[in-house]
Amino acid sequence: MTSRERLLSAIAGNPAAPIPCSFMIFSALAGRCRDYRELALAETELGLDARVPITDLPVRFAPEVRVEESGETPSGGAAPLLHRTYHTAAGPLTATVRRTEDWPYGERLPLFGDRLAPRSTRFLVTGPQDLEPLRFLLAEPVADDIAAFREDAAERARFADEHGLLLTGGWGTTGRPAGEDRGLVGSDYGTSTVVDALMWLCGATQPLLWAYDDPGFLSELVSLLEAYNRRRLEVHLETGVRLVFRRAWYEGTEFWSPHLYRHFVLPSLQREAELCHQAGAQLAYILTSGMLPLADMLVESGADVVVGIDPGQGKGTTLEAVGSSLGGRIALWGGVSGPLTIESGSEADVRAAVEEAVTRLAPTGRFILSPVDNVTDITEMTWRNVQVFVDTWRRMS
Repeated sequence: MTSRERLLSAIAGNPAAPIPCSFMIFSALAGRCRDYRELALAETELGLDARVPITDLPVRFAPEVRVEESGETPSGGAAPLLHRTYHTAAGPLTATVRRTEDWPYGERLPLFGDRLAPRSTRFLVTGPQDLEPLRFLLAEPVADDIAAFREDAAERARFADEHGLLLTGGWGTTGRPAGEDRGLVGSDYGTSTVVDALMWLCGATQPLLWAYDDPGFLSELVSLLEAYNRRRLEVHLETGVRLVFRRAWYEGTEFWSPHLYRHFVLPSLQREAELCHQAGAQLAYILTSGMLPLADMLVESGADVVVGIDPGQGKGTTLEAVGSSLGGRIALWGGVSGPLTIESGSEADVRAAVEEAVTRLAPTGRFILSPVDNVTDITEMTWRNVQVFVDTWRRMS
């Protein structure tokens, strides 16, 4: 079987030897590579089941939106502030963040991204009055962007076919530049994103308060983000991707109770899974913690695989608990903690972790091995542990 066939068969519940092993994210190796081709070939050389991600469409605003940016240096040695105001026909929207030393965007403040939530002092959306202005920031993909996107995706698809690799979409690479005022290069945005985008725009606390105090507004806001996501996802699915990743790090029970999840999160997930299936693709759901109380709803959602089973850092994600609750009902991807085991553990720790993951989760019949979420460290110890991880996986498979 090709690598692509092994991954898809494992997700579908028709496993074949060897057990697939595909790193969720491998930043340490990606940093040594010039492009997606070199990374895929380097992973293949290690024996891994590499994937070929298509790029994201640029984030664009309505043509009449005017962007104003400024900086501020507070007294007392506090971190500088970055302000960004979007002037729309329905009124302005303003966001402010602390530009900490590890801020990766220089003087720019992107619309979306994981780095916004912990650094924001003012979120872009603070209430119902911001709904209409927000519509101007969630513009339809334009023809030129779609044409360039399709051309690049076709090239990636040819490379994937040549090497028997899986073509994926939704999450994995950032989009192309789309101009100073129209695109936000370096944003963490992925096409298949609804609730993560909600948290970036509003923060982690306010949406949960709205769920009780103003559920009608929250439903309308989620629907707006879902519609924006769907338009972009439809373009992605036209490329022939076989697997779409949905970012769902903010969709677990650290944030949403099962009751709120069913009302505000599950419906969009079900519609997204249906859209992917209609296009002949499968949906991978990236949820690394707080998943067990949602187990029945995850199966009900129609998603094909839960990505990010982390026994070290996740909440309620011991391999025994995950295997007994979800094993065989939905595919499972992960099994070993990247930061705690690969980057910080001994070689014996790595062997033991891989052995436990394979022993507990491979018998479910729907399992892909990976460190979770990422391997970023470039020290000699980490590279040795990566090789131990791979060697142990080969032996266990």
